[in-house]
Amino acid sequence: MRQVAADRTDVLKNVPLFARLSRRQLRNVLGQTSEYEYGQGDVIVKDGTQGHTLFVLIDGRARVVKGSRTVARLSAGDFFGEIAVLDRSPRTASVVADSPLTCLVLHREDLRKVLADEPEVAWSLLGALASRLREG
Repeated sequence: MRQVAADRTDVLKNVPLFARLSRRQLRNVLGQTSEYEYGQGDVIVKDGTQGHTLFVLIDGRARVVKGSRTVARLSAGDFFGEIAVLDRSPRTASVVADSPLTCLVLHREDLRKVLADEPEVAWSLLGALASRLREG
């Protein structure tokens, strides 16, 4: 089990949201996550549904779909679900697995704890949100 945790800590270090954190901070974040696996074609989040979870893609590929149009492609290191988690509004898009994939998941209350314990994550999240707003 220790090897898996070390591997996941390395994965988190490569996620821009967590890249500036120390190993201790990464272990703290990892301690708040759960790991989920999805099969190819699975809908991970559905547009219009209530969101309570932030996902960090650690293995595999997915696509972000609005209506019938793919608007983005995701791979290891990408994250999604943060908007609905932060504002408690319905999800703005669906995310569909393009391959079998594994995600680390932070539920709303766990994310709040991480943001309180590790302010650097809050700044990274704000930066990522600002970039997404600029991209349209």
